[in-house]
Amino acid sequence: MLFGVFLSEAQQIDIVDFKSLQTQLVILPDSAKVYGTVNYAFEILKNTDSIYIDAINMKFSEVFIDNKKVAFHNDLKKVWLKSSFKKNEVYNLTLKYVAYPKKALYFVKHNNDWQIWTQGQGKYTSHWLPSIDDMNDKMEFDLSIRYDKTYEVIANGKLTHKKINDSTVQWHYDMQKPMSSYLVALAIGKYNKKELTSTRGIPIELYYYPEDSSKVEPTYRYTKEMFDFLEKEIGVPYPWQSYKQVPVKDFLYSGMENTSLTIFSDDFMIDKMSFIDKNYVNVNAHELAHQWFGNLVTETDGKHHWLQEGFATYYALLAERAIFGDDYYYWQLYTYTQELLAQEKANQATALLDPKASSTTFYKKGAWALHMLKEKVGDRCFKKAVKNYLEKYAFKNVTTKDFITVVETVSGQDLTAFINQWLLSKVLPVDAMYVSLFKNALIKDYEAINCNIDDCKKSFQKPFPLELKKK
Repeated sequence: MLFGVFLSEAQQIDIVDFKSLQTQLVILPDSAKVYGTVNYAFEILKNTDSIYIDAINMKFSEVFIDNKKVAFHNDLKKVWLKSSFKKNEVYNLTLKYVAYPKKALYFVKHNNDWQIWTQGQGKYTSHWLPSIDDMNDKMEFDLSIRYDKTYEVIANGKLTHKKINDSTVQWHYDMQKPMSSYLVALAIGKYNKKELTSTRGIPIELYYYPEDSSKVEPTYRYTKEMFDFLEKEIGVPYPWQSYKQVPVKDFLYSGMENTSLTIFSDDFMIDKMSFIDKNYVNVNAHELAHQWFGNLVTETDGKHHWLQEGFATYYALLAERAIFGDDYYYWQLYTYTQELLAQEKANQATALLDPKASSTTFYKKGAWALHMLKEKVGDRCFKKAVKNYLEKYAFKNVTTKDFITVVETVSGQDLTAFINQWLLSKVLPVDAMYVSLFKNALIKDYEAINCNIDDCKKSFQKPFPLELKKK
């Protein structure tokens, strides 16, 4: 019998609320193995006879609820727990498990040493940690990881203490606030670090390979400035205890905004000469902005993905504007326009609220939508609305309606036309975009010259001139 068939008519989040998770993990790279003990605290919202934990291809040796063995069924996708769960009761679950993850936890060799890192975006954390894939069920995660004492072990939250053994170290990391499981992360490798402190006193740890000491400054350039800028611009203090950034080899993307721990591709570790051609500034700002937009408030589902990627793209651009100036800001918006027009010409455009929209739509059309919304309601109302939105839905999940309702309340404006034009239509409001772009003299002059050569809306733009990047 398969436990939990009742869930076909109701999501599990309506039945159980997972509050916290504490882990004691051991990672063995030579066998690509992780094992350990997981302790959950959860509250039952409705009487039920079964609940589940997401667990991909894991084996369980012991399963206890409140220190008593409980019947369970493991279908290699979920472990189903059978008991008489009573409404409003809080239970403690203990799982002992072993996993050989094929996704989400990766084992890579760097300079003949192991490097281990996670990438849980989507629903992948359950490949290495028994967890809840549903991003709508947020909980506090505390990770304790035992590993070779010659390595650094980095995870979400604040390092509270280390227990040093003969050949290993047990690293204990504490999170104080809840988050979705896809944001749980760890990185293990041979690292040094540079430590900064934000103006408000948040510790910022910048990791690097021992041989890359000369690359630290150009790679992490402007980190503190952007951190302080975003806190001030957003109007809500950075919501976590610390912030860490770690480069890894063979990363799947440019970077990933795990809560308080950004992991990024070591291709961005560059020297001062390379900074001109390729640098980490935009990725740095983008993943940092996600600590508010995506981590503090999280979409309910993919339909509202722009609330994460559009916001992170927009606020990263604002942070760069503070460093490089207005011409840079408008030039980036201009290049976004060309990419969006090319997508539309290829008949690949979608509405911003289409869950199958492209990254170009979620990121760049999302950023444009926020730029135009600020112009519509005014800078003061926009900032107040964003602040109210983040404070109201802190550590919760959100929809586009939640955000728009806050903006309408603050501004006193009916945003129906904005919604129809920017969120529901797949057609770009090109004329309105160019009216906004032409507020910048550089763009206006460039278009005037370019249109004499070719159709300005079809031209492919060259990289932004370096001399204009300096404010």
